[in-house]
Amino acid sequence: MDLRLAAYAVCIEGGRVLLAHAVEPDGDRTWTLPGGRVEDAEDPFDAVVREVAEETGLAAVVERLLGVDSRVVPAAERWVPGRPALQNVGVFYRVRITGGRLRPEPNGATAGAVWTPVPDVTRLGRSSLVDIGLALALTTPATGHVPTVPTGGLIRH
Repeated sequence: MDLRLAAYAVCIEGGRVLLAHAVEPDGDRTWTLPGGRVEDAEDPFDAVVREVAEETGLAAVVERLLGVDSRVVPAAERWVPGRPALQNVGVFYRVRITGGRLRPEPNGATAGAVWTPVPDVTRLGRSSLVDIGLALALTTPATGHVPTVPTGGLIRH
């Protein structure tokens, strides 16, 4: 089984959440939170700020740790065929945008980012990470953990 440590940004301003449009290797697109893999020797706190800048063109500051999620993506549901199952450990942070300008990720897997009204999220084809991040931000559980979000329909790994 592969293991991935990732950091994700939950940015909610004026009733809208910042979402990134991820492009999968097969060309499919999925809405997700800005964020991604923590690089070797990188702190997740620093990774989330870097990922927001890379994927959206925006500068961000971390306001608080929201929580941690761990999920196993079965091998058959991985973006890259032929890989073993993946355990993704995600660290979720509430962030605030301090500057920059929205733009697509240059030479990356993010086709663009948009501010989306929170109620409209349920109508989007999205990663379960979006639902987890919103649940953490809107309920702020003392444990920093929310129930597993089932995949299927509009929600993917």
